[in-house]
Amino acid sequence: MQDDEHKIDDHLGRMEPLAIDKAEVRRRHESNRAGWNEGAAHYTEKVAQTIAFLRGGGSSLHPLEKANLGNLGEWCKTAVHLQCASGEDTLSLWNEGVKQVIGVDISDVHIANARQTSAALNAPARWFRCDILDTPTELNGIADLVYTGQGALCWLHDLHGWAAVIYRLLKPGGTFHILDDHPASWLFDQGADTIQAAGSSYFGHSESGKGWGPTYIGDLEIGVEQQSRKYERLWTLAEIFQALTGAGLTVTHLGEYPNEYWVSFPYLSAADKTKLPMTFTMMGKRPF
Repeated sequence: MQDDEHKIDDHLGRMEPLAIDKAEVRRRHESNRAGWNEGAAHYTEKVAQTIAFLRGGGSSLHPLEKANLGNLGEWCKTAVHLQCASGEDTLSLWNEGVKQVIGVDISDVHIANARQTSAALNAPARWFRCDILDTPTELNGIADLVYTGQGALCWLHDLHGWAAVIYRLLKPGGTFHILDDHPASWLFDQGADTIQAAGSSYFGHSESGKGWGPTYIGDLEIGVEQQSRKYERLWTLAEIFQALTGAGLTVTHLGEYPNEYWVSFPYLSAADKTKLPMTFTMMGKRPF
């Protein structure tokens, strides 16, 4: 789920205290649900295009993901995709060789899009509309792979709860994989044409705003002022690592790259982009 997530509009954006208690975490997640139900209309418009892409054998997995995961057809029977959006990446896992795929997302519209797409493809897919923290217990211990990322972690406000879900979904020996924006990329101004500091803190940064970046969803039929407020959180690499290992998982890989998976710095030159940590990957195992 990509967005111009680090750039706060002066009128509609604001800094936020960290969500400490469970009630505030749930409130922010529900507000994000409303925001994504609005923004997912952008995906609904492209369902036919997505179906055609996947029917033709297409895959939206990033080259970094493909390199890390290898030949999925050789080892992955069941993959669970957390924060699956409208299912294109989830169904790309199927095209990459996974026998059955399961997607979980908080947005009603995203899950409706995913169901429509997989039905058109007759794909072996199941979809669950819920907060990630409420991922059904019927899925416990079934996943060879728990896959997430591409703009997902910033929308979560309870990373330890998220890591606990990954642990319980995985089979013993199962693999988790994350590709997402490098948290250090939040420290740079996405609207600048040279490398400039954004003034954000790497530690404990949380923000909210309305509207969508022009390089992603852009304008909706709903006016920006009437749109739902969306809440985001910068999670440091240490916080991600500690959440996963604290849940009982073993981290086996960490990679940091100048590679993008979306146009996050539209005005920077290609040469300048190679100087910044744009993305990271992390993967590991649930121990036997």
